[in-house]
Order: sequence, then structure tokens, then C-alpha cells
Amino acid sequence: MAPRVSDAIKEDHREIESYYDRIIKSSDKDEQTRYQNLFTWELARHSIGEELVVYPALEKHVSGGTALAEKDRREHQSVKEQLKKFQNMKPSDPNFISTIEALMKDLSEHIKEEEETDLPTLEDALPADESEKLSKSFGRTKMFVPSRSHPSAPSKPPYETAVGLLAAPIDHLADLFRKWPDTSGMPNPSTK
Repeated sequence: MAPRVSDAIKEDHREIESYYDRIIKSSDKDEQTRYQNLFTWELARHSIGEELVVYPALEKHVSGGTALAEKDRREHQSVKEQLKKFQNMKPSDPNFISTIEALMKDLSEHIKEEEETDLPTLEDALPADESEKLSKSFGRTKMFVPSRSHPSAPSKPPYETAVGLLAAPIDHLADLFRKWPDTSGMPNPSTK
């Protein structure tokens, strides 16, 4: 059985949280830079994947789903603005840790609400095979979207899709020149 969409979303959430922990717990500036890039890469792609796949499904299948999706988009906008600031910082910046802590505080509230309310509500409204299709679509979508935060970009299809297709190649090219963690078993964006 393929994973359901809520499983894919939760897996991303755990990865984002683990990258955050690595940044916070490390005193090595090089390691912090590598995990900063991975954190940014995963969160940017995850957010856009949700906006293009999950939120339209909420709107389509859940009573009151449009209001849920709009609330989630507003929360994403705030996180994208914070991520834009963080992704351009150096670990030597005195505000580096406080910036990611503030970002993660807001993101953690969003994650909790999403996992406790939005995703269960969506799963209840979907047959298992539809949830599995959404999970696959979510995974595929993340391969083609920007890997950096662009808070001024639209947050709804079809405009978000068009802007993302323009920004993604530039982000992906720049990713080739960024530092990444050299840990086996972890994704390496520069090879994707």
C-alpha cells in the first residue's frame, strides 16, 4: 500500500524538525550552513507542494475546506517571509539562531494544527486510493518547484505554478554551488 498524503506531509515535517535541531545544536558554522541549506530546501519545496496539491484538495473535498486552505496559506506566507530572511543569513550573524527559532515557533504551531485537524479532516473525506494519488502528486510536485523562499510569488494555482516553473531552474542551479550535509541516507539536493 502506498503512503497516504498525510503520511508524506508528516514525514516532511519530521525532516524539517530534524534539520532545525541540527542547526540549533551545532556550534560548527560550516555544519550550520549545510543544514541551513537543507532546512531551506525542504521547507520551501514542502510549502509550495502543499499549496499546489493539498490545499486545492482541502477546498475540493472538505466542507469548509476553502477557509482552512486560506488560513493555511496565510500561515505559509508568514513562514515564507521568515524563511526568506533566514536563508540569506550567515551562521556568524548574531540573529541567526533567534531568527530560526522564531520561524520554527510559528511553523511548529502550523504543523501541529495541520497534523491534528487539517490532515485528519482531509483523510476522512478521501478514499484511500485518492489519498495515495495525492501523496504521489505531492512528491512529484516537490521535484519541480523552487528550492528557496520567494514570499512575493503567488500562493495559489495556476499563478504559483507558472512563477514556480520560472524560479525553480534558477534556484536549482544555485543549489549546485551551496554547501550540503555529507551524511549518508539523507537527501542531497544538488544531485536531485
